[in-house]
Amino acid sequence: MARKNDSQQFENALAELEEIVSNMEQGDLSLEDSLAAFEQGVKLTKECQKSLKSVEQKVNKLIAKDKKLEIEPFDPEK
Repeated sequence: MARKNDSQQFENALAELEEIVSNMEQGDLSLEDSLAAFEQGVKLTKECQKSLKSVEQKVNKLIAKDKKLEIEPFDPEK
């Protein structure tokens, strides 16, 4: 159950972050609202990074159990 909740929290944070970016890109926010949106975006980004780091650690543990597999850095160009 915790995994589903963590996943949902990540998805919600990502969706909110996308909405903030979209609103800021429109350029209709006041300076004060832009600053508040930016601060919220930074907070959400940190939450997402924390979730992704946790998942990365879990994947690394699973890979380490099977010593035949080697951990390689992710290259999005491949």
